[in-house]
Amino acid sequence: MAKQATAQEDTPAKKPNKVLPIILGVILLGGIIFGVKEYMYYSKHVDTDDAQIDADISPVVARVGGYVDSIMFEENTPVTKGQELVKIDDRDYKVKLEQAQVAQTGAAANVGVGQSQIFTTAANSSVARAQMESAKARLDKVEKDYQRYANLIKDGSITQQQFDQAKSDLEVAQATYRAAQDQYRAAEQQVNTTRSELKVTNTGVNQREADIDYAKLQLSYTRVIAPASGIASKKNVQLGQLVQPGQTLFNIVNANSMFITANFKETQLEQIKNGQKVNVEVDAYPDMEISGTVYNFSPATGAKFSLLPPDNATGNYVKVVQRVPVKIKLNGSKEDLAKLRAGMSVNVSVLVKE
Repeated sequence: MAKQATAQEDTPAKKPNKVLPIILGVILLGGIIFGVKEYMYYSKHVDTDDAQIDADISPVVARVGGYVDSIMFEENTPVTKGQELVKIDDRDYKVKLEQAQVAQTGAAANVGVGQSQIFTTAANSSVARAQMESAKARLDKVEKDYQRYANLIKDGSITQQQFDQAKSDLEVAQATYRAAQDQYRAAEQQVNTTRSELKVTNTGVNQREADIDYAKLQLSYTRVIAPASGIASKKNVQLGQLVQPGQTLFNIVNANSMFITANFKETQLEQIKNGQKVNVEVDAYPDMEISGTVYNFSPATGAKFSLLPPDNATGNYVKVVQRVPVKIKLNGSKEDLAKLRAGMSVNVSVLVKE
């Protein structure tokens, strides 16, 4: 027993382990620091990863039908606004233009003929007017002679034969005057009719000129030009292909119209306002530094613009947090923005407090 007591007295006492409390303390301190940083960050920022890069995409559509004669671009290559990219065989449209021009020439010739007819009928009207005035003068003289003979026959100064002759001359003069009046009215009516016909002919000339303008417009549509500068993509046209009006030939992605559509939760919108700064992180280029600015908000949630929008009037309603698209303008160097492509995924963080 004495030996055992001596052995226990010789064994040194175990020291308490201080490493574990230190490690736990460091972890706790790190957690506190991380929590404080996260709290400070999210008190000033609103984040979402439901965002992508968008751009204005212009579909180029054939406005006239025909066979494709030539293609002057390669897919996924830059093009400039106004550049001719596709040419459709224009021989049919040139023939239609020539036909319209010939029809316009014929209509213009008819105008000349109508003007000549107006001059002729106007001259005939002048002659008829002169004849009517001459007949009127003749009638006035015959009427006076008749009145004198009527007075002379009463006292027997002239014979009955002379009086009958004066009466006959009066009737002839009256008939001649009436005929001259009818001829003058007919001549005036002919002038008016010819002028009306000339107006119709002039309308025909205007119609032919409109046909020429339309034929020229259709001919110009055989040259398919770029509506905007950007990258031509999704080419759907080949040489010799028969295209129809309204057929999409290719698309142009406007390189200068890149923006971000960020779908924020409706509960996040309270702090977001126009003009706030945005930090952007592109998944494809994590080291690229790009900033942006909140530009505007969609007038409806994304679900409302879907093909089958939800109907909350049914009995099995389940509340789901909706997302509202927010447009964000991009700020960055041309070199960085040139690397971006529509549809790329990004993470955005809106600075809501300075």
